[in-house]
Amino acid sequence: MDAVLLAGGRGTRLAPLTVTVPKPLLPLGERPIIDILLTQLAAAGVRRVFVCLGYLAPLMMAFLGDGSRWGVTIEPRIEAEPLGTAGGLRALDGLTDDFFVVNGDTLTDLDFRALAAAHRAAGAWATLFTPFVDEKVDYGVVSIDAGSGALTDYQEKPRRGYHVSSGVYVLSRPILDLIPPQGAFDMPDLIRAAMTGRHKVIAHAAGAYWKDIGRLDHYEAASRDFEADPGRFLPS
Repeated sequence: MDAVLLAGGRGTRLAPLTVTVPKPLLPLGERPIIDILLTQLAAAGVRRVFVCLGYLAPLMMAFLGDGSRWGVTIEPRIEAEPLGTAGGLRALDGLTDDFFVVNGDTLTDLDFRALAAAHRAAGAWATLFTPFVDEKVDYGVVSIDAGSGALTDYQEKPRRGYHVSSGVYVLSRPILDLIPPQGAFDMPDLIRAAMTGRHKVIAHAAGAYWKDIGRLDHYEAASRDFEADPGRFLPS
């Protein structure tokens, strides 16, 4: 099974950390996050990984090499201009019938084999890992009657939860036909196009850990969690 790692973004929300280091090479403990992802994907049976690159691509390629340290073949694809999170898929020839697409800034202990198995069992065109995120509101939340201005409800610092799209997918090759032949195109656009065409798209709401490192507070939290229990994230 193939995998596609999306690793070309500039990581502007993490500046100045990402001025000279691409976001997927930022370390959790002593290991870059893309190293952790490649270790997990190789353990799940992936043998070829396409890595979509842009910002600071030479640094990424120097780190990745040919992929042999993970037991995979690395095939880098450098985008001359940003193609979006799905646009770069159009240039990847010979993808396996089902393949992973994973954001390169993701820390998770997801069972990737189980995700792929759920996708195949459902006969889906796309399967999204949709973790539940519990969000705390740091203020008292009020409800107001629009007509009278009267306060109708008051909740002090409520917690609200959502299932979110994590940037971890299994796709089947027919979905690639929904990507326009030119221009930037993002994964949400591709998923919505599949749903509009009444192709099966399913959620895999596994109770797995998930955090992206796209913001400084998320990066710091992911670093703490990984350093506290690296074995949780690294296959034995």
